[in-house]
Amino acid sequence: MEIKIDDLTGGEVISLLAEYLADMYATSPAKSVHALDINALKDSSITFYSCWNNATLLGCVALRELDATHAELKSMRTASNARQLGVASTLMTHILTIAKQRNYQKISLETGSMDFFQPARQLYTKFGFEYCGPFGDYQLDANSQFMTCKL
Repeated sequence: MEIKIDDLTGGEVISLLAEYLADMYATSPAKSVHALDINALKDSSITFYSCWNNATLLGCVALRELDATHAELKSMRTASNARQLGVASTLMTHILTIAKQRNYQKISLETGSMDFFQPARQLYTKFGFEYCGPFGDYQLDANSQFMTCKL
């Protein structure tokens, strides 16, 4: 697997993010969807990564700097044809390494509270994330779970 910084212009990545957003809106009330679209992911505070096996897109993840010591995990998605191959764990290991290299003290995330998101929450717990309250601009929402990991 090769993970690289992505400019969000490739058709495969655009399709994967469209699938991701469609799932988020199908699973959560619109007011509780915090997934970013492609334009928002191009913000200068965000580094977007894609994961490949040769020419096959396996998944993606983004890291948003909230401040000099705190980052947010965004847009983590494994392609449907790459599930159960360790893509999510590989992406998590990569993003935690990058966060440590950037000297962040913690990395946080928002995910859904519904059963659909249980596998993601299990993955985050496996990597040391703990439940916390809202951070950044998030507000308390019954459809959201907030997690953080001290680095």
